[in-house]
Amino acid sequence: MRLVTPGDSAPASVNKYLLPHETQVITVRRHPAVLMVPVALVLGGLILAGVLSNTVTAAITWVWWGWLALLGWFVWRVAEWSVDYFVITNQRMLLTTGLITRKVAMMPLAKVTDMSFKRTIAGRMLGYGEFILESAGQDQALTNVDFLPYPEQLYLEVCEMIFPNKNPAPEEPLPPPPPPRRPPREPVEAEDVPTATGPDDPA
Repeated sequence: MRLVTPGDSAPASVNKYLLPHETQVITVRRHPAVLMVPVALVLGGLILAGVLSNTVTAAITWVWWGWLALLGWFVWRVAEWSVDYFVITNQRMLLTTGLITRKVAMMPLAKVTDMSFKRTIAGRMLGYGEFILESAGQDQALTNVDFLPYPEQLYLEVCEMIFPNKNPAPEEPLPPPPPPRRPPREPVEAEDVPTATGPDDPA
């Protein structure tokens, strides 16, 4: 799982589906929790094969061959998970899936009218969620994406791209500059100030 910013390198399996004028914003793998069921089946099959090998000795070879087939299916699912990506560009959302038969589901950002995400109890514990997309008009190929990592962070970033703030709050005006300080007045010396004389004063 990783976030890819426009300056970072992304997998070639993703780049070949992008248009020349598109800018890649986010690229993530699905959460490893998508492999919970295959892991549980492999471990359960291993326990069952161990129990049967001690009780049914006649078919012990077939029991372990069956478990090896289950293990091969698990390896296949891990390989598929390693090449599946959820991609967000400045124009579209894409989900690439499949190892041999490659499938790309796409939703233009301009057609998304609403988006929500939900998290089950397991999702809150393990850290994954599901995106639910709604669009106006005909049905789209991409309507929901499950097992996404960083669900809150992705949700906020995608909502910011789909519903940008077109009317930002006006900036507060700067306070006026303080008035210029007046230079201090020079004191007047007493000897320079003429004094008035009366008629009775001696000349």
